Amino acid sequence: MIIDDDIRNRKGLKEILSGGGNNILQADSINSALPILKEKEIGIVLVNIDNPYFGGIELLQTLKEVAGNRNMYKIVITADSISGARMVKGLNEGAVDFLTTPFNPNLIRAKIEVFKSLYYKDQRINQLLKNIFPHSVLEDLSSNQKFSPKRIDDGIVLFTDFVDFSHKARNIKPIRLLKKLEYYFTRFDEIIERYKLEKIKTIGDSYMALAGVTEQYPEPALRACLAALEIRDFMLNERSIAMALNRDYWEVRVGLHMGPLVAGIIGQSKISFDVWGDTVNIAARAEQGCKPGYITVTKPIMELVDGYFILESRGDVSIHKRGGSITMSYLLKLSSEFVMKSDDRLASRDLRIKCGLSPIDFEHMRKGIIQRLMSLLPEEVVYHDIRHTLNVEKAAVRFAKLEGLDDESIIILRTAVLYHDAGFILKYDSNEDFAIHLAEDNLPQFGYSEDQIAQISSIISSTRHNTIPQTLLEQIMCDADHDYLGRPDYYNVAKKLREETVNYGIEMSEKEWLQFQLNYLEKEHRYFTETAKNIRLHGKKARMEEMRERLKQIED
Repeated sequence: MIIDDDIRNRKGLKEILSGGGNNILQADSINSALPILKEKEIGIVLVNIDNPYFGGIELLQTLKEVAGNRNMYKIVITADSISGARMVKGLNEGAVDFLTTPFNPNLIRAKIEVFKSLYYKDQRINQLLKNIFPHSVLEDLSSNQKFSPKRIDDGIVLFTDFVDFSHKARNIKPIRLLKKLEYYFTRFDEIIERYKLEKIKTIGDSYMALAGVTEQYPEPALRACLAALEIRDFMLNERSIAMALNRDYWEVRVGLHMGPLVAGIIGQSKISFDVWGDTVNIAARAEQGCKPGYITVTKPIMELVDGYFILESRGDVSIHKRGGSITMSYLLKLSSEFVMKSDDRLASRDLRIKCGLSPIDFEHMRKGIIQRLMSLLPEEVVYHDIRHTLNVEKAAVRFAKLEGLDDESIIILRTAVLYHDAGFILKYDSNEDFAIHLAEDNLPQFGYSEDQIAQISSIISSTRHNTIPQTLLEQIMCDADHDYLGRPDYYNVAKKLREETVNYGIEMSEKEWLQFQLNYLEKEHRYFTETAKNIRLHGKKARMEEMRERLKQIED
């Protein structure tokens, strides 16, 4: 972001930094910049401190407060006569470098690339820390530089392990064994995250997660049971596929228990977050004494989830080493009144809301529509295929985050993207009508409300030819749909579009094809969001110039 009251500086910097994937935002005052900085993730801020009426060096203090714990590199714009004392003050207020006027384009580009690289490294480090520690732990470490051990009275521990793992491990090559474990544990991670649990660690073939310990979402027992059911169902589906293909399969056991825990960080040079207590041992025993493909829950959890789930009593089960026994049951499935109409394995909208989850079951919806596109799109559709849909989804998410959209809006947008080309299953022309009909028919089964479905239908409709998108979500949809026009792989994508048009009876000579593309880029297409203009317009103009040159060569 460029914050400068001098329009010449803003224009000059934008011209210097355009291209190279830079998303450049501008503000002429701190008041106009603050809403953008609070709404969007800004990595580098260029701020002019010369004009005392504009805010001067005090702007840096304001930016420091706005950034909080976020990574934000602040670069000062100033005259080349800056004093040493003023430079020191700027650095003390969080500036990392200075740009002097008049601008040196090459120097500015080099500096920005350096700080972009540092910003992305910071992002990767932060993501790694998020993968290692719970969010609450990171907040404590950031604020207090330490995390004090905490006692939780009703923490829930979920354990899984694979049946007869040691025997299977002897009959499989190490690299294949590792890949198989990684495949299963990655799916477990996705499920655990979906139900807002916290993965703690894997121990060999065992997987351990917590509920009600590090997060503040309601109904941890219900969420843990929903996660356990989905893990079990995933493994049963894998088993069915393996049996159909006459391959070896793995089975899982799952155990859950609730009770007192102590949570803390141990280690000095290699630290880790862990939990201790009898609750961990009992959860492990519940899992170890479970039948393959089953889930065991103990009495404290049974009392909280009875009525929501169908349970089958196991009676009192002895706890080896610890001594004594505890009442346990098998967790079989959701009760009929708490399931989605589309699938009795999925939690209803009301139950998801009760658990503090999104009422929309996006992940299962996404899996279903992707499978439908992969199996039902005609072979002739080689451009509007599943790869195109996934590429558009990726671009839409990127644009949406850069535009500062909230999580719910991004889910609505992604849903529209996943359905927008589904109409090609039925017909090639006016495909949007069938896509909207399909969305209206399917989405209520996954917890989407009438208003959300109407919004999704409107976003899909905005992709019709000669339609001007009105809302920001519609604009992002259209920009993401044509993201490739400004990408380096444009010609590879356009080649598939040409092949698809031939499949449907439209053939063009090389000259006609070039003229067709150029006419569309010059006269019909435009990017709507500021993000897409910043990131892709430069590349689009380069493609247009290349086509003009190729046409000139053909005509000569």
